[in-house]
Amino acid sequence: MKIGIIFAMKEELDELKKLINIEKIEKIYELTFFYGIIDNKTCIFVESGIGKVNAARTTQILIDKIGVDYIFNIGVAGGISNDLQVGDIVIGEKIVQHDFDITAFNHKKGYIPNVGVYIESDKMLINIASNVITEGVKGVIATGDIFCSENNMAKKINDKFGALCVEMEGASIAQVCYLCNIPFIIIRSISDVPNNNNVVTYEEFLTTSAKKIAIAMRDILLKIK
Repeated sequence: MKIGIIFAMKEELDELKKLINIEKIEKIYELTFFYGIIDNKTCIFVESGIGKVNAARTTQILIDKIGVDYIFNIGVAGGISNDLQVGDIVIGEKIVQHDFDITAFNHKKGYIPNVGVYIESDKMLINIASNVITEGVKGVIATGDIFCSENNMAKKINDKFGALCVEMEGASIAQVCYLCNIPFIIIRSISDVPNNNNVVTYEEFLTTSAKKIAIAMRDILLKIK
């Protein structure tokens, strides 16, 4: 079994590398893939870079060149729900691109042709993640190619899509997996919340949040059969 794990940033990947021994490193199209073994499962870690195009490209490489059976996207996100606190973990039941807009053609905001508005994570992976992350919150994660640092924007995304948090990669990974019929899940640890200076809070809590999600990821990998 091969499990691909996509990170947007090196800080996020490094925390999981501390928990799983790396046995092989491979370069494909200038991306670095780290191979580790946990409970007889091959795990491939990769830093995609920030943003939807980087994330989608990396996902397709994992599917086409490495032949993964599952894909995880883990890391940090900005909370846009007043019910969340820094350090909370959100398990993405549904993923949406909040910046995808063809409303001029009488479609809802976020609607993608042949896909829809929301893409659902794999139910088995949701169940495993929920059992491991007992304090986790299940819900909608929103993705867009913009760092959401304004409270007004956060409120609009929360109101429009019912999203709990916002980030810049998950929905593009979800879309590629959906179109390629690969089970996936998006999981995020909250690094900042509404009513704070997001840039300062994000930098302050990035390492703590990444560490927490890495521990959860290791425990989830042990449960996959």
